[in-house]
Amino acid sequence: MNTDGFDLIGDVHGCGDLLESLLEQMGYQRRNGVYTHASRRAIFLGDLIDRGSHIQKALEIVRTMVDAGTALVVMGNHEAHALKHCLGQGGRGFTMPRAGGRSERVMLETLQQFERAPRLWASYLEWFLEMPLCLEFERFRVAHACWDETLLRPFLNDHPDGGIDRHFLAAASVQGSPEHRILDRTTRGTQLRLPNGQVIRSMDGAHRSVFRTHFWARSPQSYGDVVFQPDPLPPEFEDHPLRDEERRRLVHYESSQRPLFVGHYWCEGIPSLPTANIACLDYSAVRGGRLVAYRFDGESALDAGRFCWVSA
Repeated sequence: MNTDGFDLIGDVHGCGDLLESLLEQMGYQRRNGVYTHASRRAIFLGDLIDRGSHIQKALEIVRTMVDAGTALVVMGNHEAHALKHCLGQGGRGFTMPRAGGRSERVMLETLQQFERAPRLWASYLEWFLEMPLCLEFERFRVAHACWDETLLRPFLNDHPDGGIDRHFLAAASVQGSPEHRILDRTTRGTQLRLPNGQVIRSMDGAHRSVFRTHFWARSPQSYGDVVFQPDPLPPEFEDHPLRDEERRRLVHYESSQRPLFVGHYWCEGIPSLPTANIACLDYSAVRGGRLVAYRFDGESALDAGRFCWVSA
């Protein structure tokens, strides 16, 4: 297959119908059950599952494309979460999350839609394990949530394809292990904890004591300089100064580095670029937003005119 460019697609979250519409809008045609473009290749940024009403459809579309070589995919935090809670201790076997626990709530729609197809779900779990954590090309990079060079460079030296295995997954279950830090940072990014026991009621109804942070501010001074999520901070913390310890926990992706594509952050509104070399493609499709793609043709400075989307 001759590839003139790549179409990077943000968090699908089970919006199978929207995904079909987006692919067709970009000129992909379904042939022998597989969406194909004559000269382009899709790259999915993870979080294919959970929350949406057509999860099996979304997974089928993406997996058939990956198997046929018309697409690539990286692991999102929801795939990592499913592996952790459904593959069993140490990544062996097949279990279901504890009834009534947070894991079951997060995966409710996925588990319900696969209730009568446990073997199919088990096969998708095996496929999730084959997903790389990140992809690095000569002209661009892809990760679900964050590219932390200090963590990913040693990892890629040992895993040049970005892939993991059951041993890595088992090691990542140990809080603070190198494997846990790599998996967590790449699929979930960085977060900071609100002081004084403060909580945010997020858009999914959960109460959270942490907030998501971005990774391109060179000299951030306050929480408001780094927050990156649709849920606003309590007003009294917008100008709250960052402590040195908090600042050290943040990641900085230099403006001189090659373009980076991420999802994960529930952006809203018309797609835009936070910097000239970073594009976030998660625009809350499953919550009435947009399923967004960026049509990349090798440019070193990204162009907001290359976004395309379908609205939910």
